[in-house]
Amino acid sequence: MSGYPSVSPILHRHLLRGQVIPAHPLALDNQRRLDERCQRALTRYYLDSGAGGVAVGVHTTQFAIRQPEVGLLEPILRLARDTINAYEQRHPDRVIMRIAGICGDTRQAVAEAEQARSLGYHMGLLSLGALRNAERDHLIQHAHTVAKTIPLMGFYLQPSVGGRILDYDFWCRFCEIPNLAAIKIAPFNRYQTLDVVRAVAAASREDEIALYTGNDDNIVFDLLSRFEVSCNGQVKTLRIVGGLLGHWAFWTRRAVELLQNIQALVQAQPIPEHLTALAWQITDANAATFDPSHQFAGCIAGIHEILFRQGLLRHTGCLNPAETLSPGQAEEITRVIKAYPHLTDDAFVKENLDRWFLD
Repeated sequence: MSGYPSVSPILHRHLLRGQVIPAHPLALDNQRRLDERCQRALTRYYLDSGAGGVAVGVHTTQFAIRQPEVGLLEPILRLARDTINAYEQRHPDRVIMRIAGICGDTRQAVAEAEQARSLGYHMGLLSLGALRNAERDHLIQHAHTVAKTIPLMGFYLQPSVGGRILDYDFWCRFCEIPNLAAIKIAPFNRYQTLDVVRAVAAASREDEIALYTGNDDNIVFDLLSRFEVSCNGQVKTLRIVGGLLGHWAFWTRRAVELLQNIQALVQAQPIPEHLTALAWQITDANAATFDPSHQFAGCIAGIHEILFRQGLLRHTGCLNPAETLSPGQAEEITRVIKAYPHLTDDAFVKENLDRWFLD
């Protein structure tokens, strides 16, 4: 992979085993300034929950952190890095993947990749949202250029929140990037999810590229699915091994337990009925939080609301004052918490909250 930096073998194996990777929110005070104490507490919560990594500077962290008048991208990346470093010193047996969101045109994306790598991040989650009208050749060249700075996790983002349709042929070419170590599949669409799986199989990189769900509406079924893909007369079996999810930015302890349970059961046939019931309960909870009935307008605010109720955030505001809960969303969140208390990790948070807020 001359010219393309790669993740270390230890981190690569870690990814391929499948991990819970929360998409890290942004903690603000009542003046919409960074609340460093809350931000550190959130990171500690994810690590103590058993997350195998964190993704910072992604959609859940709010893209507005990149605006010059806000200027929070570097401080947020550095704060998460320092918090993880301190945790690893106390827990040398833990492997924590540091993933940085990479956005913008090629010039911006390369600058963000260089910054992330200089701060010790292992991979870049490459968003193509800024290139919604670019030709396929330009998209592929853009990805290769960024990959020469930092190893990549590909990202299929649903069009309704800023992504674009990326067809099977695109993913076949994307899978030729030498240091592509993982793909987050988040189109919220079964057909498009299958396009990515088929492309990885066609590239014969099913043992190299870790598939992660970002389909917050279909988490459990993604993790339970066994994809059997025919390639040149050979049937290949692929699985989505973990998730990088905004939905896993809250109730993270339960997410870790869920993934461990599924990893232990994926060989069982048929799928245990309790997991199929749980799958729809999680989707219902996600609908309340992510606000699809209002085209996801309250998505980030919904995550903040749950973390605020648990005490992990002291304020629920976003950088954009217009980003708030949609009408009726707070009531929907209350409904799913009451209906599915087993999905929450309130007791775990209560037990550790004071410790996470210690400076």
